[in-house]
Amino acid sequence: MPRIALTPRIALTITAIATMATASPALAKGCLKGAAVGAVAGHYVGKGHAVMGAAAGCWIGHHRAAKAARAQKAQQARAHR
Repeated sequence: MPRIALTPRIALTITAIATMATASPALAKGCLKGAAVGAVAGHYVGKGHAVMGAAAGCWIGHHRAAKAARAQKAQQARAHR
């Protein structure tokens, strides 16, 4: 059986897949959309940047979704006063 070298790119991909597989749905809100946009943007930047773009896009997408959820919760609280 041939040995496969564990390059940093493969290790990062395995880590990203394992992290996404164990994340709860509440934490993943906004992540998939952001990751898709980030991967496309990273692909256009240059070779090997799609994975980094996906990771950054996931983080930004989650941040924006959480921010929108907080704003909606605050608006609902003001409406019930």
